[in-house]
Amino acid sequence: MKIVLRTLGVIVLLIILGMAACIPLASSPRPVASALPGAALKADSMARTMERAINKAAWDSTVFVRWNFLGQHDHLWDRPNNRARVQWGSYTVYLDAATGKGKAWKKGTELSSEELDEALTKAIDYFFNDSFWLNAPAKAFDGGVERSVSTGKDDQLVLVLEYGSGGVTPGDVYQWTLDANGLPERWNMWVQVLPIKGLGNTWEGWETLYSGARIATVHGAGPFNIRMIRDLAAAASLPDMQEPDDAMAAWRFGL
Repeated sequence: MKIVLRTLGVIVLLIILGMAACIPLASSPRPVASALPGAALKADSMARTMERAINKAAWDSTVFVRWNFLGQHDHLWDRPNNRARVQWGSYTVYLDAATGKGKAWKKGTELSSEELDEALTKAIDYFFNDSFWLNAPAKAFDGGVERSVSTGKDDQLVLVLEYGSGGVTPGDVYQWTLDANGLPERWNMWVQVLPIKGLGNTWEGWETLYSGARIATVHGAGPFNIRMIRDLAAAASLPDMQEPDDAMAAWRFGL
């Protein structure tokens, strides 16, 4: 499976921030990990505090989640089975996110061969990008993630996550600024796809799912707040979301 770049929303924010500021945007150096004794333990402690603030334990028990990303892509995610229905334009794709396989339709006609492969490739790109923005704070302990702390604005300690594997471009870095309770306030990014390093945006517009998990739906850049996560819904069963009981049945995915 090819590397997935999770930056569509960042590019939108970059354009808006540049227009709002009307000045050139400059890169900033990557955060320097603290070499103080106990820094690694502090990083893990901050990451666990962030998990508690967003209620990751509740997120792990959340069954179905549905959302729209930036008015462009609609997702329905069966989290226990890691399967997703991804819709955009005239396409509907039923995607097994673990394998990248599935079935796809365009204007109600089932696709095959190269058209199917192209639709699946787009669907998994959209899904990985959009689900990362849906709840990136819950991924601090994913495989391949290195945690450290650095010194941010006003000498405040910040949490730094470097993704070395797991579907993210190796070396991408995210610096999290947390409030007193560990809830993310903003992040800054050093990612290969962006020409401006250290670009940041806020995490706000928090909503609580039925399970108790907390999701940020709004991201601010400059004077603008963008509702990137829209029409957010979650439930323990599909009928509770006004979805057919077989909406995520295995046969829809060709399983």
